[in-house]
Amino acid sequence: MRESIERRSFILALALVSVVFALVLKPFWGAIFWACAVAVIFFPLQEKLKSVFGDKPNRAALSTLMVALFIVVLPVLGIAYSFVQEGLSFYQKLDSGKVNPGEFFEEIRTAFPFINDLLAQFDITPADVRERLSSFAVTASRMLAEQALSIGQNTFAFIMSVALMLYLTFFLLRDGKQILQVLMKALPLGDERERKLFQKFAEVTRATVKGNIVVAMVQGALGGLIFWLLGIPGPILWGVVMAFLSLIPAVGASLVWLPVSVYLFATGSWIAGAILVAYGAIVIGLADNVLRPLLVGRDTKLPDYLVLFSTLGGIALFGITGFVLGPLIAALFLVFWQLFMTEFNTSDVYEDDKPQR
Repeated sequence: MRESIERRSFILALALVSVVFALVLKPFWGAIFWACAVAVIFFPLQEKLKSVFGDKPNRAALSTLMVALFIVVLPVLGIAYSFVQEGLSFYQKLDSGKVNPGEFFEEIRTAFPFINDLLAQFDITPADVRERLSSFAVTASRMLAEQALSIGQNTFAFIMSVALMLYLTFFLLRDGKQILQVLMKALPLGDERERKLFQKFAEVTRATVKGNIVVAMVQGALGGLIFWLLGIPGPILWGVVMAFLSLIPAVGASLVWLPVSVYLFATGSWIAGAILVAYGAIVIGLADNVLRPLLVGRDTKLPDYLVLFSTLGGIALFGITGFVLGPLIAALFLVFWQLFMTEFNTSDVYEDDKPQR
């Protein structure tokens, strides 16, 4: 009896300490997660470098970290900086009246008269649409400007977060196998189940981060290029917006290039509009339809519709990190149920349901 009470008290204390420790680390969860993601992605390179450097794990981990820094971290920071700068410029144009979304809507409405009938069916006046478009554009651009100002004011905190991520990544690369063994020993799920779960975590993280980032960079670069060639203002801004939107499977970059092509048709730029539609549907769309299944869906072994819904839900719940966490949670959900059906949901469970002879 006493032993049972002591055991339960210890488990309760263990749970309490673990929760408190998780709360202590809460401000750094983003840095911790991305450190784990980068370490998982570049762990195969770390293993190859260990065979090159021999018994020098620090040197191998540092070399791997430098590769990750130049391939992933610095390009992403550069793109984010360009996005903020272009967004601030766009906000200034809106604020000064150089860009007026209401005028764009009027040009589209004049070019496509059926829009008036469509709006009338829903009891919406053109003035309401103009007002809402202007309000939305100002609100969105002001939010971007405020975020940029916030980043500028919290530059030290941001730099510290990136530094902590890189610092932790180094140790995860160097001591990854030992940490994994400790986790497998600590978790009471069974070594074989834990091995499958950690394997699925590595597969999904590697596939979603590597695949989605590649698709985003390709689509953003292709979209920015065609906007620049067609003389559309802010090609860097819209290229980065398309890169971020491409994290959403199926629709992604079309949320940008399709409305712009409609505007080009409305303003009489038929050739430019036709070029943009063809380029968006064939070239930009091909990058999504070919690269994403190869890099994401095949490695995660998740159906396309589940990737779509889990990505959208993850972004809604966790922000930009959700494009990895969403599919990861979905994959772990499937693995847990697969293990349950394989190991627990056997014919013995239904022994009592068999007809009596």
